[in-house]
Amino acid sequence: MSSLWVFPGQGAQQPGMLHRLPDEGVVRETLQQASGVLGEDILALDSEAMLRGTRAVQLCLLIAGVAAARLLQQRGAMPTFVAGLSIGAYPAAVIAGALDFDDALRLVALRGELMNNAYPQGYGMTVILGLAQHQVEALLSQVDGPVYLANINAERQMVVAGSDAAMQQVAALAKAAGASGTRRLAISVPSHCALLDAPARELAEAFSRVDVRPPQVRYLSATTARPVVQPERLRDDLAFNMCRVIDWRSTVETAHERGVTLQIEMPPGAVLTGLGRKVLQHATVVAFDGARLDSLVALSQEVNRS
Repeated sequence: MSSLWVFPGQGAQQPGMLHRLPDEGVVRETLQQASGVLGEDILALDSEAMLRGTRAVQLCLLIAGVAAARLLQQRGAMPTFVAGLSIGAYPAAVIAGALDFDDALRLVALRGELMNNAYPQGYGMTVILGLAQHQVEALLSQVDGPVYLANINAERQMVVAGSDAAMQQVAALAKAAGASGTRRLAISVPSHCALLDAPARELAEAFSRVDVRPPQVRYLSATTARPVVQPERLRDDLAFNMCRVIDWRSTVETAHERGVTLQIEMPPGAVLTGLGRKVLQHATVVAFDGARLDSLVALSQEVNRS
């Protein structure tokens, strides 16, 4: 048996998410480390106003994920696998021992700025519920504006990215085709599509100056749904995941095939917990938020002893 720690992506952010982290020494140290590296009070980033910006959102998700995972590790819990959806790949790489937290902070700050500057307004992402991948792809072919398949979250949960007008057209077509719902996500950039090719190349240049090591915990790529071992492949995965389709469904299926019986979702929220239960039907799937810390540690240690 094995365990999987997952880290959510943009859209999961919540006002006050850093302030709600457990008041524990390792958490305070992580927050202080982030403030020191960035030269700013990171506890000012999780306000409702600041979370309207891509940079603040991505930094908060990175910091919250690393802080929570470090707390579990300090208590004796350890994952077999890690995986992150979009920006969640960065805290996953840190916890896997492949990327220093200091470097991750600087890279994520740059990542957020590059994405926001490329598309400051008029673009975003929309989730479509109740249609299969081939149905959504057929709808995309009917729209003239820039819009792409971005995320395969579940068998019948897809996310598209593009301009506001094009996404509205896709949403209308989806409803006419029998979709059970569509919803504009709290994401202000068109992630995981060709629109972000140029920012990804610029981020890759910054990545070339950063040390990336072989992961000490097995790292699953959410774009290929396969383990990544070589540092250069991991560097590529992190730098370019902003412009590549995320196949979260297949990523969790890969974990299932490798014997995962426990999935723990790092904060904030429980979006990936709901998606995980669709695949890991005979496993324990829980979120850090709302769970007792000692229960999470006990579950992890039980899996590790098996």
